[in-house]
Amino acid sequence: MARVKRGVTARRRRKKVMERASGYYSSGGRCFTHAKEKNDRGMVYAYRDRKVRKREMRSLWISRINAAARLNGTTYSVFMNALLKAEIALDRKVLADIAVADAVGFSALVKSVLPSAQA
Repeated sequence: MARVKRGVTARRRRKKVMERASGYYSSGGRCFTHAKEKNDRGMVYAYRDRKVRKREMRSLWISRINAAARLNGTTYSVFMNALLKAEIALDRKVLADIAVADAVGFSALVKSVLPSAQA
């Protein structure tokens, strides 16, 4: 059996890690051993924060809808319940976009939905 020379493979693997670690502080971006550890930690954070970003965006949409709803004399929970009863299927992302970009349209939506909430 012949031995396996890992020159190209090993260099490619190390190069990939070093490219990902470029911009890290001190030896975290220069030394392969440290860069590998920082890289692994960074990948864990990236995986976790993809989920956190979704959570934060939903929270932002809710805040925007609530602010716009309060400008129209109602609250977020009352407005969302009215939408549910009126069987209008708009998600929070779309509602927040309407609230920010088209205040008149959002007001019209609130006015069309609210009478069904009192019923």
